[in-house]
Amino acid sequence: MTDYLIKALAYDGQVRAYAADTTQTVGEAQRRHYTWPTASAALGRTLTAGAMMGAMLKGDEKITIKVEGGGPIGVILVDANAHGEVRGYVTNPQTHFDVNEKGKLDVRRAVGTDGTLTVVKDLGLREHFSGQVPLVSGELGEDFTYYFAASEQVPSAVGVGVLVNPDNTILASGGFIIQLMPGTGEEIITAIENKIANTAPISELIRKGLTPEEILESLLGKGNVQVLDKMPVRFECTCSKEKFASAMISLGKKEIREMIEEDGQAEAVCHFCREKYHFIREDLEKLLEEAKG
Repeated sequence: MTDYLIKALAYDGQVRAYAADTTQTVGEAQRRHYTWPTASAALGRTLTAGAMMGAMLKGDEKITIKVEGGGPIGVILVDANAHGEVRGYVTNPQTHFDVNEKGKLDVRRAVGTDGTLTVVKDLGLREHFSGQVPLVSGELGEDFTYYFAASEQVPSAVGVGVLVNPDNTILASGGFIIQLMPGTGEEIITAIENKIANTAPISELIRKGLTPEEILESLLGKGNVQVLDKMPVRFECTCSKEKFASAMISLGKKEIREMIEEDGQAEAVCHFCREKYHFIREDLEKLLEEAKG
């Protein structure tokens, strides 16, 4: 089944909620970047959060998430948009550790806790909206929860999780974001907190076959959830040979001339999807003609 996410309201509009199954999306990222299990979990959790946060946007708006925790995995960078398209990478994809004391992949150790979570929103305006918070956990779910509370002043609960097969492929991946609207009653808040505390990890729910709709019903109560929208989620990169050509032109004639003289060709690799673009001598000579300086 194709990955998808839902947007919903609950408790007569007092709660806004999102839930997503991102198993295939994270699987595509794993295949493209050859990530090892702990790196897969860290990247997958961030991709999942990114997909849901992208769904909060409209039209051609975009979001970029950057996690810099000082850990061995390096930087995690994820882009997402309002159409369920997401892409991302980690600096060191072959990062893996033994499971932690809870028997789970040690994402905190890979990500680190001495750093920041930065979110930049491109809303089509001259200035981008940017929010940054210190990492409070390194497990990422708690870090996104803190981001919403501290940077956007929206009390939220964020759950993201990834299960990895013994052969490094992705078994299950998904997440939820539950947000309280102003004036939400204390009884509702307590009920949601108790449900989240007593529910299995999100990745386990996905593995058992629960849909995003069923996941929200398990967290918010059957009959309480009003689904507003449903959209497919997929790993989608915006790179192209033309974009790399423009970037090479901006390097100037000297750089391009050196490529022609030294190698007679060039290869560009996209950080986000690892797609390779080959430029033969004729390509480079055309770029040389267009370049300045």
